[in-house]
Amino acid sequence: MPKALVQALKKRDWAAGQLRAKQLAIAQPIWTAAFAFFVAMAAYWLVLASDRYVSTAHIVIQRTDLSTGATAGDLASLIGGVSGVNRADQLMMRDYLLSVGLLQKLDKELDLRSHFSHWRRDPFSKFLFANAPVECLHRYYLSRVSVELNDYDGVLVVNAQAYTPEMSKAISEKLVLEGEAFMNNVANSLAQTQVDFLEKQVVQMHDRLLSARQTLLDYQNKKGLASPMATAESTVAILAKLQASLTELQTQKSALQSYLVASHPSVVQLNQQIAAVEKQMLQEQAKLASPTGKPLNKTVEEYQRLEMQAAFADAVYKTALSALERGRIEATRTIKKISVVQAPTLPEYPLEPRRIYNTLVALLTAFLLAGIAHLLWAVVQDHKD
Repeated sequence: MPKALVQALKKRDWAAGQLRAKQLAIAQPIWTAAFAFFVAMAAYWLVLASDRYVSTAHIVIQRTDLSTGATAGDLASLIGGVSGVNRADQLMMRDYLLSVGLLQKLDKELDLRSHFSHWRRDPFSKFLFANAPVECLHRYYLSRVSVELNDYDGVLVVNAQAYTPEMSKAISEKLVLEGEAFMNNVANSLAQTQVDFLEKQVVQMHDRLLSARQTLLDYQNKKGLASPMATAESTVAILAKLQASLTELQTQKSALQSYLVASHPSVVQLNQQIAAVEKQMLQEQAKLASPTGKPLNKTVEEYQRLEMQAAFADAVYKTALSALERGRIEATRTIKKISVVQAPTLPEYPLEPRRIYNTLVALLTAFLLAGIAHLLWAVVQDHKD
């Protein structure tokens, strides 16, 4: 073999060895760092991380309901069954359980700040500053309390994490109780507002009815007539009788004039009777209808108008009473009940953190990052060469 070729092969082998040594020199720190990261994460998840206990409660919001078209006095409808799940109520309750207002109430009663920021908790999972603003506490609260809605059966699943079983159960129980109180307060407040409005309307309609009846009574006293309609009907009856008498007298007069002279006493007497009846008819007609004065027909019209107003006020009052009764029954049916499918549990084993799972994730993450770093370095070296 030529000497030049041997030297070239040796030089190539030496360069390859140098490259492999350089690659190992670069790769070793990468994998060492990955291993150190894994060891640190494993030590945290397996040894240092504080146990967190999870208390779970399953709840459903239910309320009494009336059948469609039920009347205010239908007691059977009031005793009706329980309505189905209302998604809007579930979502409203979920938002309240995760709200800042409820958090402040829980913190006041259970002292959440002290529990979550205790010095014995590991620094990566605890609430770092006990005196931090409520916004920071709320962000931490959302990481420890979850309220999920199961769309299939409408069940709210409440999970509360704490560092002791007793505290996690206390938080879960308080959430259930406060949720029920909130839903009833919202429903009852709206229902009471409606009932108050209806009661005011009933009082106004009652006063209006009394005023209309008093006006009608005053008019009767002013005219001195208990019933202008009856008086008018009596006057019409009198006119009818007078008309019949006038017709009879005129018939008798015609019969007498056929064989008696006009000056005969019988004819003269009939004429006087006819004149008297006609005069009386004119008087009665003047009472019933006249272009001047206050005849009965005008009195009847005014009386009927006042009577119609009183009847209308009475009908409106009855309608308002019926609406008030329906409103009260509606207020009764809006009472909502939190049906606890699963009562808040007292945990016996810390479900959080998931130590083995998190350790395996840390292992995969460490080697994945190391592999990516090594690949990027190799690509850069190839471009340099």
